[in-house]
Parts: sequence; C-alpha cells; structure tokens
Amino acid sequence: MAAQFGRRLRKGAVATTVAAVVVAALSASQAPGVTTDDQGRQTAADAQASPETTVDDGAATGNSRYYTDLPPLTSPSPAPSASTSPAATGTTEAGIPATVLDAYKKAAAELAESKAGCNLPWELLAAIGKVESGQARGGNVDANGTTLSRILGPKLNGNGFAYIQDTDNGAYDGDSTVDRAVGPMQFIPSTWAWAGRDGNGDGVKDPNNVYDAALAAGHYLCRNGWDLSAQADLNRAILSYNNSQDYLNTVLSWLEYYRKGTHEIPDGTGTLPSSSSDDYSGSGSTTSPSTPETSTPSPDTSTPGTESPEPTTPSSPTPTPTDTVDHLEDVGTLKLTATAGEAFGRKISTRAETEAGKGVGKVKVRFTIVGDTDATFTGGETVATAVTDTAGVAVAPTLQAGEKTGNFTVRALLVGRTVSALDYTATVTARAADTLTRTSDTALTCTPGGEFADQVEVKATDNGAVADKVAATATLIKSADDPTENDKGPYFKDADGKTVRTLTDLTTDENGLLKLPKLYADDTTGTFLLRITTTGGATLTVELTVAAAETATPSPTPSATESASETPAA
Repeated sequence: MAAQFGRRLRKGAVATTVAAVVVAALSASQAPGVTTDDQGRQTAADAQASPETTVDDGAATGNSRYYTDLPPLTSPSPAPSASTSPAATGTTEAGIPATVLDAYKKAAAELAESKAGCNLPWELLAAIGKVESGQARGGNVDANGTTLSRILGPKLNGNGFAYIQDTDNGAYDGDSTVDRAVGPMQFIPSTWAWAGRDGNGDGVKDPNNVYDAALAAGHYLCRNGWDLSAQADLNRAILSYNNSQDYLNTVLSWLEYYRKGTHEIPDGTGTLPSSSSDDYSGSGSTTSPSTPETSTPSPDTSTPGTESPEPTTPSSPTPTPTDTVDHLEDVGTLKLTATAGEAFGRKISTRAETEAGKGVGKVKVRFTIVGDTDATFTGGETVATAVTDTAGVAVAPTLQAGEKTGNFTVRALLVGRTVSALDYTATVTARAADTLTRTSDTALTCTPGGEFADQVEVKATDNGAVADKVAATATLIKSADDPTENDKGPYFKDADGKTVRTLTDLTTDENGLLKLPKLYADDTTGTFLLRITTTGGATLTVELTVAAAETATPSPTPSATESASETPAA
C-alpha cells in the first residue's frame, strides 16, 4: 500500500536562508495544531491515524499511488500581473484549470448547504485533486468536466499495493480481474459504488467527470459528522481518503498553499507533477499514476561457473482477522420500526464470527440502506462502515427515518472478504394523531347559497404532544351513522371552482394545526356534518347549520278608523 513507501521530496536545492524565511511565514499562518518541518512540509501532532480513521473501507483510493510533489516554498501570487511572469515561482503551481476549479467550488458550495457543519473548504478538494491526479492531468477535460482520457491508478493486485479483487466487472477501470483507482479524484470502483454523486446534473454518476468526482469526494470527506474546521477531524478525513501519514502531510501542504492564493488558468495548461509515492528508485522518475508500471526482468550478469543463490520460497502470509471470518450474525437487533421523521430507537448490531462461532475483532462491516426509502444514517449518508470490537460486534450508526413510509432493507457486508450478506428489515410508519380538537367554539352557520364566515381549524395531538405532518381527510358526510359523502348541503371548491365534498392529502403543519378551505352552502337548509380523520385514528365531527336569514316582524299599520279617532278635534 502507499503507506509503505517513502515520499520523494521536491527536486532542486533551496538556499538555507530562503527556506528559513519561508518556513517562518508558513508557520505564522497555519491552522491550529499544524507546524512545518525543515522542508516546509506541514505536520500535526494530532495527525496520527486513530481508531476513528478506520470507520470506513480503508481509503477511497484503496491506498493507491499518489503524487508526492510539494508546493513551492514561496507564497503563491493571487494572479498573474504585468510585473509577474506566469512562469514565475509560485504562480504556475498556484494556477488551477478553469473547469476543475469550478467543480471544486461548486462541490464545496453544495456541501455548505447540505452539510453545513462539515465546513469543507474547496481548497481541500483542490489539494486532494492535485495529489491524486495533478488536477485531472493539468485540466485535460472537456467542457462538461469529463476527462479526455481515463486516469487510472495501478492494478491493485497485491504487488506493492493492496489486493482488491474486481468489483465492477471492469465497467469503470477496464479491468475485470482486480480494481484500479479511477478518475480525477482516484476512487476505486467499490467505493464509487456507494459514494458516487451526480455533480453536473446529467443523471449519471461518472468517476471520470470532475464535477461528479469532486462532489463525491466532498461527501466522502464530510461523512461521520466530521467538522473539517477542527484539525483532528480534518486529519481523520484526509487519512480516510488514503491512510498514509506521508499522504496526510502532502495534502496539508497543498491545502495551506492554495489557501494563500490561487487563480484560474485555461483547461489543459496545468503543470504536471513528476514524483509519486511508489517512486522508490530516488531518480526522479516521471512515471505517472495514470499509467500502470511494467517491470522488465534484469539480464543474467552472473559469472559463468559460479553458483547462483538458491531461490527462497516465500512463507505463507499470516491470515488477517478478515480472512478468518466465516459469516455474519445478528446481535439482538430485533424489530426496527420508527415513525416518519424520527430516529429508530434501536441500532443494528452485527457480529463477525469464525466457522466455530468465535467473534472476530478489528474487521470492517459495511451497512448499506437498500430500497425505495429516504431513510439515512446519522449525517445523511446511506452507507456507513464500522469496525468490530473485541467481541466481534460492529454497531451501525443511528438510523433516521425520512417521510416515505413502508419497509426497506439495511444490508450488512464484510469488507475485504466475500461472505453472505446479512439483511435487516426496517419499517417506517406514518405520523399519527390520537386526538383532534377545534381551535374555536364559534358556531358554524350559513344562509342558503352563501358561504360560511369562519373556516374550520383543528389541532392534532398524539399522547398529548403536537402531531405535526400528520395526514388527514375531511368529508361532508350524510349522517353520524352514514359516513358516506353527502350529495347536498355544504361543500368546498376545487381550483376550478367545482363542488367538492371530500378533501384528501391534507397535512397538519409543524404546530399540529390544519385549517380547511372555505365552506359554501347550496340551497338546502338543515344541519350537516363535517368529519375529519387522521392517520392514527383521531376523528372529529363538526356540525354545520344552513338556515334562512330571520326576517323582522313589521309593525301593524293603523286602520283609517283608528287614524280618524286619533285625530284631535278641531
């Protein structure tokens, strides 16, 4: 794996006096907890891998190869000027191809809305993009952000790297035997399968598209509730991308460099790195991670007649904990049920066991939400990975129900070895109310052919608590004993002004209130009933009265005789 290889330093000597000045400048402006070594590289006291860094599948890249070139020690110019040549120290390296830069900034903007607590800087995506692919090979992308040629890491066949058996049948990396890191952000296919995003809105999740890859990288770095403004979480997120201390230091160096200034350059004109993490010859090889290396056998230069050393037989590798897992077992998860919008009360617990039933610690179990649901794990992700404890038990993060009701599946899979998956059925039930009350006791009356002055408003509660977002139906019924829809009397109007006596798809608001539209009356007089029902069984019947307006009794008109008798005598 990449973590096993030493990192090549930037070629070229730097005067001691210049280096001292630049290191002092870098140190003065770094994030809390970050220092620089004598080469101007960033390090951090908290940058060591910790248990938290292993909450996912090892690395987005499969710990594949990466570029080790370091940024210039001089601060970047914010943009080329008349007095600064584009080739001047710092300016060239600070330039980021236009489409690639746009993809980073748009991804960070989306994360600022969807996961504001993550505090993802676009410069972090730029730093990782630089280290992983040299900013998509210098911005070698089309107008839509798709690379003009595939960017592939080396074959992850166990020869100097991890062994990752093919997971995509070659769909992304063209290799149906083993996996290879793919695209500008170098995702391995097995990670892209769950972490992939559609960043440019074309309906396709393509690891070779810089908009898709940048957005996927942003979500990957922001999982697990990490706050990247905190140095410890920033380190964990970077290490989860490629679990190497050298990788962490390199990314931090570019992050700090880009934070001090960068500018847009035309696509295809970016500088290409020259050194990679597996360049252990020390010769400054320009072999790029985009092309797998091939080894050529050295000719036999031994002196004739001399005995060559006997070949040694490699010993069998010691089985890893993952190699010993035979199956997965549930650990008392029982029934998974939650009301829409609420958290599930139980967490999924899965135990990795040997064939003999012994728990296996320190192996990874991936939990994936499957099915037509908007439920997620805490943090908004649909995939989470946990490491088993000493008893072999891995516990998934809390499940959060969405608004879609019904059943879905949470699938538990062992990472790194093929064993049967373990499926858990989870159920989301509709929000409910057990009581409905009117918010006013004003009598509801109307004259024939008129409209009711007051609108009906009710409040829904469940076990005394406000019942928000509860579905309801309102129907003008024939009688208390006959709940069928009435064909006369009061009515509602639809959007076209037509008579409607049943309203569906009603929902209480965040305060549990539901206000019905205006009611109208036809020419039929009498007492009528409006029945409102909700999910959960709450029912309220409201009385409506339609009566003719009362007319005042006129005073009697005096007769002619009475009038004459009341006339005073002359």
